[in-house]
Amino acid sequence: MRESTGGTRERIKAVALELFTEQGYEKTSLREIAERLNVTKAALYYHFKSKDEIVTSVVEDRLERLDALIAWAESQPVGLATRRAVIGRYAEAMFAGDQPSVMRFFEQNQTVLKSLSAGQQMRGRMLRLADVLCRDDDSPAAQLRAVLSIFAVHSSWFAVRAPELTDAQRMRLALAMADELLAPIGAQPDAAAPGAP
Repeated sequence: MRESTGGTRERIKAVALELFTEQGYEKTSLREIAERLNVTKAALYYHFKSKDEIVTSVVEDRLERLDALIAWAESQPVGLATRRAVIGRYAEAMFAGDQPSVMRFFEQNQTVLKSLSAGQQMRGRMLRLADVLCRDDDSPAAQLRAVLSIFAVHSSWFAVRAPELTDAQRMRLALAMADELLAPIGAQPDAAAPGAP
């Protein structure tokens, strides 16, 4: 049975991310991706004309997920329960399916992402997500806490060097750290002020 075009594109993206993570974006050629897939380079070109197109497609998938999460979050009441729900949904999305390999690719190939317009859009979406997390508190401390809570989810893939940790344990740890960061947002103004004990 022939694989659907969408299925083929997803398989190409998965294999490309695997190679980009193993040997780096710059050192991986389209020929190597085609060989790993056991297809001709022409067959690969039918779906993606360049490595940049592959990465852009991966980033666009993430942007769609982020847009949906941001829209949902903006429709929710402001408060700690919503902040916890938002970061929980974000973590579930980042730990689901092929997302761990996407996170590892992002972490190891940041220079590539910065050079692509889709990568720059990703930065903007992450800042919008952080804004949603602190919409009831515009203090610098709240803004930093919101960004760091998102980073707690991201960094659990590379900062926690414990191979015996399962994905579920890694996610629980990330969410516990994120919760510590989110809890003070929206609290009394001087509680998070610079120089406060």
